[in-house]
Amino acid sequence: MKKYLFIVFLTTISSFGQTIYKRKLAMLGSPFEISVVANDSIKANEYSNLAINEVKRIENLISDWIPTTQISEINKNAGIQPIKVDEEVFDLVERAIKISKLTNGAFDISYASMDKIWKFDGSMKEMPTPEAIKKSVERIGYQNIILDKENKTIFLKLSGMKLGLGGIGQGYIADKVKELLQSKGCTSGLVNVSGDINTWGKQPNGELWTVGIVNPMNKNKVFATFPLDNSAVETSGSYEKFVSFNGIRYSHIIDPRTGYPATGIVSVSVFAKQTEIADALATGIFVLGVEVGLDLVNQLKGIECIIVDDKGKIHASKGIDIKKYKI
Repeated sequence: MKKYLFIVFLTTISSFGQTIYKRKLAMLGSPFEISVVANDSIKANEYSNLAINEVKRIENLISDWIPTTQISEINKNAGIQPIKVDEEVFDLVERAIKISKLTNGAFDISYASMDKIWKFDGSMKEMPTPEAIKKSVERIGYQNIILDKENKTIFLKLSGMKLGLGGIGQGYIADKVKELLQSKGCTSGLVNVSGDINTWGKQPNGELWTVGIVNPMNKNKVFATFPLDNSAVETSGSYEKFVSFNGIRYSHIIDPRTGYPATGIVSVSVFAKQTEIADALATGIFVLGVEVGLDLVNQLKGIECIIVDDKGKIHASKGIDIKKYKI
């Protein structure tokens, strides 16, 4: 599930002999950025290389685009047989199903089974028929993902079902990169996997890492800045990918329960301790809508969110005082 980044980073560069070293490249078909605080470029390159290798390792476990991964093997055997997987893959899928239950199916990793009947490249001139929309989601349903905890197998009940971990996997990768670098002695850094951002430690001047949230209705302007204290943020948006019919704006993020694109929201930013949770919840909230999404977040401890609706109005969960962070 493609994301559009509406976040800018506000950083210092060096102080007290330590420097922020940044490295940017394309990974997972998306922009990847790692920033680490180190005393010299040799140590910084060591940390950056560890991060890149960790991304590749996980990609070769959970990507549904690489034919040799365990997720691809599960998809090939949908409706045929269970597939034994590494505990890491099993646990990630198990946690994804928990988020599906929490969001009443608004987030669902079996969304990859969806027939691609919506086009957001400007070529669509009319809506798909209700029959085509209904048929497009026939093979979606997290309830049909069968987990065997004892044998660590995953089975998709329906032929043609597919898992896609794009809505949670990038957040998971950001968390794992952070965990690895911390274990190797990197005391401060920021990892950004296509808008899934996790931070730890402080900048060289002693300040927390800070992100600026951009209103996608006016992408040249940051409307608020937020310090991240060993925590994460994920922003999902649809401002550049949508279609409009009969005065209704349809997002490229599609409700896996109905086959209809989400409406009413242009971006969601979720703050949490783990990027994985922020990643999955952002997708779910986008589908649930402003009112239901905020109600869900307000019931979750340690989770906050900011939503920009399609009129440009900013909504925040009860733990965020926008006035305090507004520029």
